[in-house]
Amino acid sequence: MAADDRFTEDFREAREDELLGTIAEVVTGPVADWATDFSHVEPEWAADPYPIQDDLRQRCPIAHTGRFGGAWLPTRYEDVAAIAYDTERFSSRSIILSNFRPPRELAPIGGSPPISSDPPFHHDARKLLLPAFTKAAVQRQEPATRAFCHSLIDGFAGQEVVDAAADYAQHIPMRVISDMLGFPPEDGPQFRVFVEDLLEGINLPPDERIERVSRLFDYLLVQVHDHIDNPRDDLTTYLLNVELYGQKLGPDHVVGTMALLLIAGIDTTWSAIGSSLWHLAKTPADRERLAAEPALLPTAMEEFLRAFAPVTMARLVKEDMRWHGVDMKADDWILLSFPAANRDPAQFDRAGDVVIDRAVNRHAAFGLGIHRCVGSHLARMELRVALEVWLERIGEFTLADPAAVTWSAGQIRGPRSLPIRIR
Repeated sequence: MAADDRFTEDFREAREDELLGTIAEVVTGPVADWATDFSHVEPEWAADPYPIQDDLRQRCPIAHTGRFGGAWLPTRYEDVAAIAYDTERFSSRSIILSNFRPPRELAPIGGSPPISSDPPFHHDARKLLLPAFTKAAVQRQEPATRAFCHSLIDGFAGQEVVDAAADYAQHIPMRVISDMLGFPPEDGPQFRVFVEDLLEGINLPPDERIERVSRLFDYLLVQVHDHIDNPRDDLTTYLLNVELYGQKLGPDHVVGTMALLLIAGIDTTWSAIGSSLWHLAKTPADRERLAAEPALLPTAMEEFLRAFAPVTMARLVKEDMRWHGVDMKADDWILLSFPAANRDPAQFDRAGDVVIDRAVNRHAAFGLGIHRCVGSHLARMELRVALEVWLERIGEFTLADPAAVTWSAGQIRGPRSLPIRIR
């Protein structure tokens, strides 16, 4: 059997084992009470979750739902941080809350290491990725990223109305990550489908969800085979050759990490860029100030990350316990809302306001604890360059139709349609 065929067979066997978990009832529909029946995939949450989170923080800081087989939603910074740092009682073996719980045997590696890994394996799996995401490595990506941003704007030059999410924000991380992984740049449209399949289809019937997610892994296996046949200097070839504990990574580890880098590397940054442009389009005072004081952009960027943090992660309770006044059961989900933590008035002054010159800003947009985003330097570079080029080239811009702005549902929140009028 050829090496690449063996790789595929071993991967599919590992995936079959991963799918031996438990499946909860699919529950959709309006929320009766967010304290006892929350659902982060409902339209009102996608449109504007902040008033809901503020209300919960006041009257029920750790909300519960029977949906998804049982889940908890802490909304205070101190509770979110406590769970993020507590790897003894909370597992990361699945970080996307859905109606499917992978088996406990999947720990400590999980399906997408290192983000799905528990200690002690997590430390060693994460260490493998660090060289690709140092400040120096990211700096080498900046010239190509800046040139690509200019080319995107060249492409819609002369248009009066532009969809800043679909025509600009989404393409930037797609190009950067595809270049790093060595994927064909023309495959970008497929990446958007993969993102939606994995992150927004969490309440689909299990057979349909498995079918959709399989499209991503089928694509990644094609890329693996191409890299086995044609090795080159990129992250995919690196993952195929690097050793952990004296052995090459298993097929499930390689493909799971590739999936993590592709999905997390695209959707989070796409959402952050879009949210920042949305704010500037509807807040002319901040846009004008940044135009007049470009040196303020790095500070403003951190505030956009705090106020519009795109990422919410999930954990699974390891054993029955009473935690901070609530009775959690083994395998209950925890929805670890970094966006809610970032708007906790006990942690941030004027927490609900966007203060672009906020001097002290220890936000949690990139997570807390051992799973803090390994690609934070890359995300910051992409966000900064995307905003610098846009502000340099576009000048004045406003929302063409505020009612036409749509937001993604699920654990990554950002604009999916963002019509902007260019003046």
